[in-house]
Amino acid sequence: MSELIALDGVTAGYGASVVLEDVGFSLEEGDSLALLGRNGVGKTTLLTTLMGLTRVHRGTLRWRGGDLAALPTHRRAAAGLGWVPQERYMWPSLTIEEHLTAVARPGPWTLPKLYEIFPRLAERRGNRGNQLSGGEQQMLAIARALVVNPSLLLLDEPMEGLAPIIVQELMRVIRNLLSAGGMAVIVVEQHAKLALSLTRNALVLDRGRIVHRGPSEGLLDDPDTLQRLVAVA
Repeated sequence: MSELIALDGVTAGYGASVVLEDVGFSLEEGDSLALLGRNGVGKTTLLTTLMGLTRVHRGTLRWRGGDLAALPTHRRAAAGLGWVPQERYMWPSLTIEEHLTAVARPGPWTLPKLYEIFPRLAERRGNRGNQLSGGEQQMLAIARALVVNPSLLLLDEPMEGLAPIIVQELMRVIRNLLSAGGMAVIVVEQHAKLALSLTRNALVLDRGRIVHRGPSEGLLDDPDTLQRLVAVA
């Protein structure tokens, strides 16, 4: 596999405020990464930094060898970054189908394919964003990111606030995405064991710095270390 994205010594935040300090890691094509840590340690900030929504004070970001930091957010999406934000950001006046067709780009993820893996969206394709349940909104947020046909999918707390049956459905979809290969995924998730069960590797942040990196399986098999790294003190 070839390198897809790489960060080296990245210090970033919002305005003059620094949230991430000296962060560095790389991800190969088709790889998967669990991004873990307690609340407020910089996990979401790392994803928004990848999408160009923070101020980078120092360090480099490379996308397929090129300078990612030079690209505005819309060009990062066009280059192959798909983002599912924690807030979901539904357009209240657009239907499910309009959400998807408004951003669709050529590639394997088509409207029929998305309706196949999310049959609930197909059933409610004429409903507007403000008429959907939380689970339906999350399905739509993931489908909207996939229809851009990304090479890297960023999932920010995809299971947050959802009923167990919806969590199980989304876990199935994400697992199938990863097993299909071809698309890399970064998962931010408070339920650490869920994220580790889905991914190949893991990073743990604390106070904006990487404090652990390694295979997801190893961390999943070491509950004491996992508890120490991610449990609320």
